[in-house]
Amino acid sequence: MKKITIIGGGPAGYAAALYANNFDLDVTLIESDVLGGTCLNRGCIPAKYWLHVAELNHEIENANDYGIEINQKNINWANTTNKRNEIVNKLVSGIGTLLKSKKVNVIEGWGQIESKNVVVVKKENGEEEKIASDYVLLATGSQPRGLPNLEFDNNFIINSDTALNWDEPPKKVCIVGAGAIGCEFASLLVDLDSEVTVVELEEEILPGLDKRTSAELRKQLTKRGVNFKLKTSIESVDNNELVFSDGEKENFDSVLVAIGRQPFTQNIGLDNVGISNENGFIEVDLETMQTSTANIYALGDIVKDTPQLAHVAFAEAIAAVTHIATGEKSPVNYSAIPYVVYTNPELAEVGTNSDKAKVNELNISQSQHSFVGVGRALIQNQNQGVVKVYAEENGPIVGASVCGPSAGELIHELMYMVGWEALPSEAAEFIHAHPTLSEAIGESLMSLSGKGLH
Repeated sequence: MKKITIIGGGPAGYAAALYANNFDLDVTLIESDVLGGTCLNRGCIPAKYWLHVAELNHEIENANDYGIEINQKNINWANTTNKRNEIVNKLVSGIGTLLKSKKVNVIEGWGQIESKNVVVVKKENGEEEKIASDYVLLATGSQPRGLPNLEFDNNFIINSDTALNWDEPPKKVCIVGAGAIGCEFASLLVDLDSEVTVVELEEEILPGLDKRTSAELRKQLTKRGVNFKLKTSIESVDNNELVFSDGEKENFDSVLVAIGRQPFTQNIGLDNVGISNENGFIEVDLETMQTSTANIYALGDIVKDTPQLAHVAFAEAIAAVTHIATGEKSPVNYSAIPYVVYTNPELAEVGTNSDKAKVNELNISQSQHSFVGVGRALIQNQNQGVVKVYAEENGPIVGASVCGPSAGELIHELMYMVGWEALPSEAAEFIHAHPTLSEAIGESLMSLSGKGLH
């Protein structure tokens, strides 16, 4: 029986441990903190919980549009926090139960590679345990990145981990970085009645994603009260006053640095086995997830040049375990990964967009359809936004971008089209129920095939 040791109990680690149950593998999982990693405890789940609370608050404040009169609204922040903790604890407990049912040996402690076949676990009580195995999977995750002139003090200058543990949102916040994390916090904070300014060095929010849909999201967030300072940085901090590169000065209650995440690969023994890495990111064979030491694999946020997304970590875990168990390659299709920004409205993208097509010298055609006239969107009072679909000239669909209601759900239909290389003429034949939000996709596909309806 092949034995594998997994260092890290986040999405990549626990997914690998659970998937290994499909094969004849002896699995040990080492976690120094709490099962579920950043995603369940300090990222995806608590962040999306707060976004849902913010959306409910926004809907209540706009209930008069539907003739519903609410005379008094109050947020009990203690009860709100308790509900969040209840959800997180339930999910974490569920993972523990699943791992136990799959006979995974879970060890609490700090895992470090001693040699290619031995991992040392350092426990809180000072004891050490050595585990011998045939394969080692590294899944240690990531942590918030900082800036030299904005050092975290967990009080005024904070990161996303700290922000998710606010007793209640500050009244006035400056968010540094307009990537997914920064935009999500801007959306939830403005919907919880905070005054929000977002500072971004680039010329548009969500760098790397489609500029048209990113601009649409920025326009809608601006309408709701978010102040964006693009092509701007923070020059200095004096007490609670920020000095911006455009010369403006302003006081804030808090500064949230949200410029991305860095790999958490310090002190896990990479040097002991000569594993190649660049600024902490580990180089792997993307067809197998093997590092430069063949029996050691790396997964999730620590992998060089792959998206730091929980669902990517799941897929990489499956690819690695499949290769270990069967010797077969089952690589992740990185060209068909859905990206979702859980703002209000949501923004989602898959595959190629117009900017990426230019870089890759790919000739594409495109179509788009607005949510303005979509009946279901009108009913929900969320009819601002757009669907864009891209196809190679005389070829298959290669990408799509959506900004609008439930974009994170709608993108999966387009993900299948990209992954299966569907032709626009084929995809346009599928019927979308009426009235639904997905009709905007159907209209875009019909236009892309040269036979638009509306």
